[in-house]
Amino acid sequence: MKVLIVSFYYEPELGAAPSRITNLAKGLKASGADVDVLTCLPNYPKGKVFDGYRGRFSMKETIDGINVYRYWTYATVSKNPFKRVLAMTSYAVTMWSFAFKRKLIKSYDRIIVQSPPIMVSASAVMLFSKLFGKNVVLNVSDLWPGSAVELGFVREGSLTFRILSSLERFIYRNSTSIMGQSREILEHIDGMFPDKRKFLYLNLQPQTAAPVEFKKRNDKIKIVYAGLFGVAQDMLSLLKSIDFVALGVEMHLYGGGNQIDEILKYISGGDKNIWYHGYVSKQQMNEELQQYDLSIIPLATHIYGAVPSKIYDLLPAGIPVLFSGGGEGARIVTENGFGLVSKHGDYVSLEKNIKVFVDMPAEEYSKYADNCLKAAVGEYSFAKQMESFCKFLGE
Repeated sequence: MKVLIVSFYYEPELGAAPSRITNLAKGLKASGADVDVLTCLPNYPKGKVFDGYRGRFSMKETIDGINVYRYWTYATVSKNPFKRVLAMTSYAVTMWSFAFKRKLIKSYDRIIVQSPPIMVSASAVMLFSKLFGKNVVLNVSDLWPGSAVELGFVREGSLTFRILSSLERFIYRNSTSIMGQSREILEHIDGMFPDKRKFLYLNLQPQTAAPVEFKKRNDKIKIVYAGLFGVAQDMLSLLKSIDFVALGVEMHLYGGGNQIDEILKYISGGDKNIWYHGYVSKQQMNEELQQYDLSIIPLATHIYGAVPSKIYDLLPAGIPVLFSGGGEGARIVTENGFGLVSKHGDYVSLEKNIKVFVDMPAEEYSKYADNCLKAAVGEYSFAKQMESFCKFLGE
């Protein structure tokens, strides 16, 4: 089977979005599929085109046996709505240059289109489904415009909302089948298009090393947060509200985003037991995780359909979770015994949960860690999910 994956994100970019698509591409390749990727010049999460890619409109490269076709996009991390829309719209337009590769496009058996960004996915569905009549599988990781409304970016009922809602229905209607990254996403789409074939595709992590068999807690608990520092996470408020010194624990941060400058300014003003380690590669992050005892996963706003991928990232390392938020993510953590849950903004409860782990007997801590490790090779195994997905894709 020959597959083309269309995405706004791909490696060498860092973060959950590019990691999700890179894992999908490599998983399909390892399962025997011939995989190509259509994406833009790498720029995420810093908002600048990476060294070695600048000054180009388009290029082709091969990464791990996967042909990657890249086209120019306006790169930015600005909070300005116009600039953010321009970034996504620019790639939605430039990707049409790929249409000149008619013979190559006709050779694909399946086209997997990532959504959001919804303007990119709508453009891709128009190109490959409507123009070329290809079998398009839509990969939905967030519900737009619903998520935009819940985050306060778009007002429900506004002209922008109505346009985005029309695009949402367009991409669902013109896709052959749909992958959803949470049960809530599939339920939402099922309410509009119940006859569409659907697959629950979780953002699981492939096993990159021998699985950890036993997780031992440090004498002084080390907590880690690795990911995006943005509005949806609001780590700044969390860090300002928790007294890590009084709790006798360390807080370690990895990643970047539009809150990072304010966070660095805050932690520079005295000893707060908070350390920032910058960006590291995914492979290095897997190694770094082994030294930590707990992870914090914040979800500032309950976004219907959204499940933080960090839950799945941490399972192979056996790191229990301090989940601050609600929705399907909170349910997964609670039902599987991956850690403790508090509501977003309830930092008193979050502090209590940290204290619970500080005072917890080693045997009880090991049960939480074991739940994570067992899930990584069982119900939440990347290899098992990929096997099922390949069958779905081939039907």
